[in-house]
Amino acid sequence: MYIQLFISFFKIGLFGFGGGYGMLSLIQHEVVEKNRWISATEFTDIVAISQMTPGPIGINSATYVGYTATNSIIGSCIATFAVMLPSFIIILTICHLFSKFKKNTDVQNIMSGLHLAVIGLIAAAALLLINKDNFIDYLSWIFFGGAFVLNKYLKIHPILIIIIAGFTGFIVYEFL
Repeated sequence: MYIQLFISFFKIGLFGFGGGYGMLSLIQHEVVEKNRWISATEFTDIVAISQMTPGPIGINSATYVGYTATNSIIGSCIATFAVMLPSFIIILTICHLFSKFKKNTDVQNIMSGLHLAVIGLIAAAALLLINKDNFIDYLSWIFFGGAFVLNKYLKIHPILIIIIAGFTGFIVYEFL
């Protein structure tokens, strides 16, 4: 049973695109429908518990399903390890290839483009959150500018910036 558990969760980790929520249908198919290790009701309970506990839902679900299916911590460890292993192998391969080709101008150009794309995606997400119901006021823009300066030019750690911004926001919005 442990080998089948490993194979099932390795397959889920390999094809579970879209993060943990994308994995849930694969997990349900493998453990409820195909292998019948747990019932649909147990799976629903496991998903609810996985959502309430810290950490990625796909990994939490694998941990709980592994334990529930085998009634052992070993099953829990095997399922968790198996679901994470494909991502680890893929990232390790990418790191190896990147370190090998990082001086290549084509790779450098691709990475520069990716940096710009990430900035664009973050900006797009921020702009999507701005609408007439939650428009950001001028003080928020001042906080944003201050946080940018503190991080970019003064090299203040982001966690300290978050603490400073929270304290300043409390003072400003409480008393203004």
